[in-house]
This record gives sequence, structure tokens and C-alpha cells, in this order.
Amino acid sequence: MSDYDLYYWPVPFRGEFIRAILAFAGKTCTEHDSHEIEVVMGKAPERQPVPFMGPPLLVDRSNGFAIAQMPAIALYLGETLDLLPGTPQDRALTMKIVNDANDVIDELTLDGGREMWTEAKWQEFVPRLQRWMGIWEALGRANGLEETGGTMLGSEEPGMADVVTAVLWSTMTERFTTIGALLENTAPSIAGLTRRTMQRPELARLAKTSAERYGDAYCGGQIEKSLRKVAT
Repeated sequence: MSDYDLYYWPVPFRGEFIRAILAFAGKTCTEHDSHEIEVVMGKAPERQPVPFMGPPLLVDRSNGFAIAQMPAIALYLGETLDLLPGTPQDRALTMKIVNDANDVIDELTLDGGREMWTEAKWQEFVPRLQRWMGIWEALGRANGLEETGGTMLGSEEPGMADVVTAVLWSTMTERFTTIGALLENTAPSIAGLTRRTMQRPELARLAKTSAERYGDAYCGGQIEKSLRKVAT
């Protein structure tokens, strides 16, 4: 029996962070298909495992605890699997990175597809995306990160901050060549960290499995189609 139940759509996007954290910790999960997700989403809030609007939803099989929202799931896994740093400062910075990652993918999909990308909108957004990259680069470099070595928070071994960073940028840059070139030019230390972290055996296996399951899909739907027109 697996350690967790994960409810998330069959694309990488927000769910890939949770998959990666679990893989990094050596934990297993059973993923539920779109029909099962729709069933649990359609229940009255008081009948859901935890009241929530949409996935990801994680259920810890060891105790039945259920939690939704990607940053909240990351915090729960970090606390219960001893994945967070030892100081309050570094724990706060880890959660900042998680929440920043959540913000970036929201912006990249125009708040989940409320609008579609046009060439003009994309060109207006590129400097903001570069600023996000610069934010990651500045934080990492402040803690000794370089293109060829180091971690986001200066730890000897990679932690949750590095995993979340690597998943954010790898899933994006592998699918959108324009964004990949921007990251290499804007945040070379983050590009290097992303490559090193995703080469870890457990994360490399996850990336291979995701490629087999989802192909080159990113977030799905019309918003992905519009993004591909401007970012590839």
C-alpha cells in the first residue's frame, strides 16, 4: 500500500511539486484519475476529506489527514518528513520559495486561464518573468550558490527549497524553449542548480515517469495552447 493518496490532474504543473517532494523523501503515492477527482470535488464541503475547491489534494494514509493547496501540502510534508531546515529563518525562506513558485505558475497561466496569451501580452510579461528569475538568482547567490555548485540556502545537501526550485524551472524550460533561453541568460546559477538537482536518481526517475505519462503537457487546456504559441 502506498503512503499517500494524491488527487491531481494528469499534467505536471502544480502537482509535480508534490510528486517531487514525495519522491525526494522516498515516499509513494497512489494517484487518482480525473473522474475520481471530479467526484470528490463535487461533494458538499462537509463531505470532502478536507473542504477544498480544486486539486492538488493529499491524503496521508498513515493517519487519514487530508490537506489541499500546494504550499500547505508542501509545509505538511516538510514538517512530517523532516524536510525543512533547522532554523526558523531558513524554514521561512523555504516556504517563501514554495509560495513564490506558486505565484510564478499562476502568472505564467494568467491566473489559470482567465485570459489567453497574445504576442503583445507575452512581450509585456517577459521582463516580469526575468525579474522572477532574478529573485531566485539573488537569493541563491546570497547563500553561496554558483553555476557549478551550492544550494539555494547554503546547505551541504539539497533540501525542499532546491527541489521546488528545480521542479519549477525544469518543467517549464523543458517544454518552452524561449523560457529556457531566458533562464540560462538571466539566472545561470539557478539553471545549474536545476540541472544538478533533477539529475538526482529519485527525481530523474520521476521526470522519466512524468514524460511517459503526460508527454510534453504542462498545464493543459486552452491556456497551454496559447502559451505554446508565444513561448516556444
